[in-house]
Amino acid sequence: MLAFIDLETRIPQDHPLRTIRRFADEALACLSPTFDEMYARDGRPSIPPERLLKASLLISLYSVRSERAFCEQLEYNELFRWFLGMNLIEPSFDPSTFSKNRQRLLDHNVAQQFFDEIVLAASRLGLLSDEHFTVDGTLIEAAASLKSFRPKDQPASDEPPDDPGNPTVNFHGQKRSNATHQSTTDPDARLFRKGKGKEAKLVFMGQVMMENRNGLAIDFEVTTATGTAEREAAVDQVDEAKQRGFRPKTLGGDKNYDTQKFVADMRERDVTPHVAQNTSGRRSAIDGRTTRHAGYDVSQRIRKRVEEIFGWMKIVGGFRRTRFRGLERTGLAGYLVAAAYNLVRIARLTTAAAANRA
Repeated sequence: MLAFIDLETRIPQDHPLRTIRRFADEALACLSPTFDEMYARDGRPSIPPERLLKASLLISLYSVRSERAFCEQLEYNELFRWFLGMNLIEPSFDPSTFSKNRQRLLDHNVAQQFFDEIVLAASRLGLLSDEHFTVDGTLIEAAASLKSFRPKDQPASDEPPDDPGNPTVNFHGQKRSNATHQSTTDPDARLFRKGKGKEAKLVFMGQVMMENRNGLAIDFEVTTATGTAEREAAVDQVDEAKQRGFRPKTLGGDKNYDTQKFVADMRERDVTPHVAQNTSGRRSAIDGRTTRHAGYDVSQRIRKRVEEIFGWMKIVGGFRRTRFRGLERTGLAGYLVAAAYNLVRIARLTTAAAANRA
């Protein structure tokens, strides 16, 4: 029996992935000159970089556990094939294609450029606040075990481990710190704990800057985990936002940002720090000159929405624990997951606006 199948007719017209694909294609079209520089004009044809980036979006949007599992699903998933512009006969690509091309994406900063193009598209639609923002940080577990956290000056042992796959390591009673120890699996990861009474883990730190109108992420980066990383990243993000054309007037944040230096850095940049007051055994750097205004209460209420970004990225986007080693590769994955979150938000907002007009 001969059958003709048109994938375009198989996807419902109101499917949210249609809107997401349209914005993703527009952003990728703007990156076409960069893609031309990445690949040689002769030689064996490669998988188009647009297809690889869109595949990474699907991995985040549909919580696919790995690139290998995605390539397996691509053999039979019509929705995935339609999103990537593939027909039913075309074979799936090998999962090693992702790893072979990842360094090219890093060398040309493609992930950040793609994220910025999505933010720019949201700005053109009037979805972004130009003046009021929120910053926050979260821990991203590294792809490394605590067993790999060993003294830096310790020579390699000549004795074979009792179990090569999962050797027995007893570090109880030892004093371990980032100054004296380092992970042999991922040297960029740092031993860090979220607070008193919490267990220490090998982690990176994800930093996000959210606009307060619709809760879209306008900036995201992965940094090493330190006690001051959140505040240092927030200052850099404010400076970068101004360079990109934003005009930040207020900046919300939790109690971790309530320090004399951070408040002074914000006021030096003509940004009012709407951070939560930390009065636990100390004096807050924020006084009545800031808290008496109604805008402060508004910022404190809206700033909690930044947790929705982290929640989506970790639970749906699979970014609670990175699948990659190294700060650069984890940062690349972070930009793509954050871009996927923004695309979901843009699709919902534009669909709701169209429904209201109708």
